[in-house]
Amino acid sequence: MAVDVGDEAPDFELPDQDRAPVRLSSFRGSKNVVLVFYPLSFTAVCQGELCAIRDGIEDFRGDDVITLAVSCDSTAVHKRWAEEHGFTFPLLADFWPHGEVARTYGVLDEASGLALRGTFVIGKDGRVAYKVVNAIPDARDANAYRTVLATL
Repeated sequence: MAVDVGDEAPDFELPDQDRAPVRLSSFRGSKNVVLVFYPLSFTAVCQGELCAIRDGIEDFRGDDVITLAVSCDSTAVHKRWAEEHGFTFPLLADFWPHGEVARTYGVLDEASGLALRGTFVIGKDGRVAYKVVNAIPDARDANAYRTVLATL
């Protein structure tokens, strides 16, 4: 199943780096969501992408928006990576069942068991307003998310 622009974003609940549950639907009606799937913590391209979000956090977290980053890594890996790099936004563990949320969104590479670089901007109405999916080695441009968020 793939999720496309205009679709209602499938709900999920995953633990963050502090093992606190985060449910996508809890933001409906109150925040736009930048949902960022990434392959692996502690890798160069992923680190660059998440550091760009961290460095521009005022655009990605506030009264109207929250960023949720998702990989198939464990909560322990996310905790360590968040501490080392100062990530203050939720890093969600799609660890078990392995990659189930990435699979639901159509961004799980079944051969490697890793999430592709999929980004979904979800409006307050719970519908996907923007989608981009890049191959594992291909970085995304966070400025594209800013442009979409400015229109919501």
